[in-house]
Amino acid sequence: MEDNRHLTSEHVSGEAEESLEHTLRPQSLRHYLGQEKIKEELTIYIEAARKREESLDHVLLYGPPGLGKTTMAMVVANEMQTDIRTTSGPAIEKPGDLVALLNDLEPGGILFIDEIHRMPRIAEEMLYSAMEDFYVDIIIGQGESAHPVHFPLPPFTLIGATTRAGTLSAPLRDRFGILAHMEYYKKEELEKIVMRSAQVLQTEIRREGAYEIARRSRGTPRVANRLLKRVRDYAEVRGSGVIDKSSAASALDLLRVDSEGLDSVDHKLLDTLITLYGGGPVGLNTLSANIGEEMETIEDMVEPFLLKEGFIQRTSRGRVATPKAYGHLQLNHLMNN
Repeated sequence: MEDNRHLTSEHVSGEAEESLEHTLRPQSLRHYLGQEKIKEELTIYIEAARKREESLDHVLLYGPPGLGKTTMAMVVANEMQTDIRTTSGPAIEKPGDLVALLNDLEPGGILFIDEIHRMPRIAEEMLYSAMEDFYVDIIIGQGESAHPVHFPLPPFTLIGATTRAGTLSAPLRDRFGILAHMEYYKKEELEKIVMRSAQVLQTEIRREGAYEIARRSRGTPRVANRLLKRVRDYAEVRGSGVIDKSSAASALDLLRVDSEGLDSVDHKLLDTLITLYGGGPVGLNTLSANIGEEMETIEDMVEPFLLKEGFIQRTSRGRVATPKAYGHLQLNHLMNN
């Protein structure tokens, strides 16, 4: 128990940790590592908008969590040299919340809505005219005195982020002029991110240590930075303070993050799928109940990586474990039983 306390203890306060997280974010497209195709396209669109002295067209960033959608929105605001207001879909409970956010924008400003797929439908419908013609119609008063007011808005850019682009309504999705699919990162890209983050954290790290963290980071910068902080703790308490391949591997093994980047939840899901249900197919509801995780958590955070790496397949009847999953868990003897 004491070992785990040492490993997970924080060296900074909550506020300092949040500030630290901000410093790990790149501030420009030039310093943003990975997502080369998106960066190339955005560079063109941003330069064109600035030459015409117009606001940038609306941008939809979609893909699995942790790939840098929020960071990309902040970078776009920096490149456009404009202010950005941030919120999330669940935080917009009524149309008035959205009107207040839009009214607070400067001409050419950016409104970033994370988890835009979770925005209430009534607020989403108000966005249609705001995005297309820069106005909203609101109702003032109640009862017989209620009357509509045409409320003009300054030109602005909406950047929406979602892990579920398919659940967005067609009218909303069609109003985004720029669609950017955020992809999983290569190990070499994550290695560079870990090296840069270690420099920001003033932590000495060897390249092989950075690569060990990168290859277990699920192709995701957020995971890479989280693991780096925990490996740093381990290196300071159990080692010389320098992160090398050995200390990184020992720390990640203690965190139960294996050589393929699978964590305890991944193992629980695959083990349940194979040992309890013969490899599937198994429905998402059943898996959720068995491993004690919400369906949304499995669908958004666990399943995409397992699908990408070929550990499971998704069929019309449910999830199926692949031969790779049997081999990784050393359960080949159960195959076809």
